[in-house]
Amino acid sequence: MSSRVHKLQFEELYQQYLPMVLQMCRGYLKGHDELAKDLAQEVFINVWNALPGFQGKSTYKTWIYRITVNSCLSYLRNKKHQATIPIETVAQNHSDETHEKELEVETLYVAIGRLPEIDRLIIMMVLNEIDYEEIADVMGLSSGNLRVRIHRIKKNLKNYLNNAN
Repeated sequence: MSSRVHKLQFEELYQQYLPMVLQMCRGYLKGHDELAKDLAQEVFINVWNALPGFQGKSTYKTWIYRITVNSCLSYLRNKKHQATIPIETVAQNHSDETHEKELEVETLYVAIGRLPEIDRLIIMMVLNEIDYEEIADVMGLSSGNLRVRIHRIKKNLKNYLNNAN
């Protein structure tokens, strides 16, 4: 692949998939925007480096999800970069004029942040309306196992959200 084609292909993938990657990273990092942007950039550095070896065995979307999942898990293993955002910090960052919808989104991210890391990644894909079969493929789970896991994740989130109110 020539460097010009590589660059054009990367730019197209970046434009198309940045919102998806950023949302997953934001969910993983409990709504912390700056860290999510940094992690998303790391994901796309990994995409850039792996692009010449892309074999087309999956869609670009699935491939980039896998890279995002692996990057998030790698970030978790690197404890010195792991950030925890206290609920109080999120609440302090909102002024009195903050819209109720924004507060609901922040509360959801905080609740998602309380989930185990794999569950965070799965629920972010669900929120991105990714097909369950594709999620199962990305996560290396059977379809049945994924459905059970999603049910448990939703139940845990509901409990977290009910206890936050």
